[in-house]
This record gives sequence, C-alpha cells and structure tokens, in this order.
Amino acid sequence: MKLFLKGDRCFTDKCAFERRSYPPGQHGQGRGKVSEYALQLREKQKVKRLYGLVETQFRNLFEKAERTKGVTGENMMSLLERRLDNVVYRLGFASSRREARMMVTHGHFTVNGRKVNIPSYTVRVNDTVEVVEGKREKARIVENIKAAERRGVPEWLSLDKDNFKGTVLRAPVRDDVTMPIEEHLIVELYSK
Repeated sequence: MKLFLKGDRCFTDKCAFERRSYPPGQHGQGRGKVSEYALQLREKQKVKRLYGLVETQFRNLFEKAERTKGVTGENMMSLLERRLDNVVYRLGFASSRREARMMVTHGHFTVNGRKVNIPSYTVRVNDTVEVVEGKREKARIVENIKAAERRGVPEWLSLDKDNFKGTVLRAPVRDDVTMPIEEHLIVELYSK
C-alpha cells in the first residue's frame, strides 16, 4: 500500500510503489494465503510506519485510547492525528511526517506561544501552532506551504498562510483520517 512516506515524491511517477507494487526478490510476486494474525500485524505495522512511531510509543498510545471513554479504535486514531508532528504535516508546514518530526525536534514551532520540541505532544482544541519568528523565511517551509495546497488542510484544522499559523478547531473524528486504516484489526491484535 502506498503510505506517502517520501513526501512530494509519492505524487510523481518516481514513486517506488507506482513502478513496482510487489515486494522485492524472486518470491515477491507469489503470495500465499494470509492468516488473521498476519492481517492484524500488517495493519499495526502500517500505522506505526505511517505515523513514525516505535512499538513502545504505539503501545502506550493504544493503552491511553483504551482508558478513554468511547470506541478504542476511534480514540486511537484521534490521538494519532493530534500529535504535534502530524498536525504540522497536516497544516502543510512539512512535506512528510518525518520532516515534520525533524522540524518540531529542532524547535521550529510554538504551541500557544510556548516553544515545543516534542513531536508526540498532543494538541488540544483551540491550540495555535505557529512557526517560530526567525524560521518563517526558511525556503523549505515556504515551499511546503505552496506545495500543500494540492494536499489540502483537513476540516478540523484552520491555516493562516500569511502569519504561518494554524489552529485546531475541533478534535478529529474517524472520517477525518484519509488513509484506509482498519483500526479494529489493531484493537483485536492488542486485545489477545
């Protein structure tokens, strides 16, 4: 499945998945029957890679979603979407989640006027994510904002391009996640 991990390259013909949609090696094209466990594990690995998390982070996030009232899978997706590195990517300040994570770690963003350099920081409703004053002229950020127009900004966020600022309007719901993720498989895997 195409996960758009390489940023803008995934929108061009140079995307590896477009060129060859099967795994490498002589046995890559011949796939046998897949077990239920393999489907669940594959889904978990896909979401981990998509959001750039390691197993411990993902497990802790799942347990937090399980403790929260409501449907566990939807809570998990909401928590993943509200991570600061993901919000920076969704607002269009970065071309990929990996680049967004690096920018947050390097201290390019503030949340409600306070510098935050933790990619796993969970933003809340009415939080304002803003590019630090000295980093606004960076060519990479300006480039990314222009390129993000084709990707669009989700409904739960608002972007002020002129002031390099984004606001969280509401908590994301399941319909706001555009990737085809079957979170019920992850919940089944961890519930064993």
